[in-house]
Amino acid sequence: MSSAPVTSTDARWLVGLLQAGDSYYPTGAYAHSFGLEGLVQSGVVRDRTTLREFVFLSVLPNLRQAELPLAAQAYAAFEPTAPDWAKVGELCVLAHALKSAKEARTATENIGRQRAELTSTLHAHPLAQEYLKRAAEAGWPFSSAISAALEGRVLGAPLEAVLVGVMYSSVAGLLAASMKVLRIGQNATQTLLTEALSQAPALIDAASVVPMDEIGWFNPWLDIAAARHETADGRMFIS
Repeated sequence: MSSAPVTSTDARWLVGLLQAGDSYYPTGAYAHSFGLEGLVQSGVVRDRTTLREFVFLSVLPNLRQAELPLAAQAYAAFEPTAPDWAKVGELCVLAHALKSAKEARTATENIGRQRAELTSTLHAHPLAQEYLKRAAEAGWPFSSAISAALEGRVLGAPLEAVLVGVMYSSVAGLLAASMKVLRIGQNATQTLLTEALSQAPALIDAASVVPMDEIGWFNPWLDIAAARHETADGRMFIS
């Protein structure tokens, strides 16, 4: 995002990204804790201190090494005048391969599909329509990060703003879920959110230069908790 005064063009994509990042936007993301509920059930995350450790030692590194680089690479591949569809397909497959746990793959598939279809429905943009057509023909799996890049391109948003949107929705969604599975209030989660978002400039700078063959982040503890969560006797979230 430039530091120049906001123009009417900036306002168009700004309101679009605000709409897409709101919990009111029906991607289904609100129904997922992205592994947090499984970690709470296993006793790994139990209070604000351990929640903060999870955010800073797992969530932010995963954003820096996986979700944000995927979105950045997809943003480049979705260049409106000359989309690189072969690379888009490769990124879709990679995004799924990086999700070891079935619940995580299902979550990104459902959220990514819904966001891509919403983008096409709401904006009737040829780029979104062509992506859905090619994904159906080639059987590409959907990804929330790649669909975020697609929507950013359709809105005409710059890369940095798209990555900020991905980071905000990921961390804010997780912390909103934490209030349902932990004894923690809004003030405690908002201070954590503020602290996490302060890392955005460094995180986005680092993620923007991760080459495609170095994209990835692995947390076996999170994957084991997600696998256990899949067969738990009771659960509030889908993942």
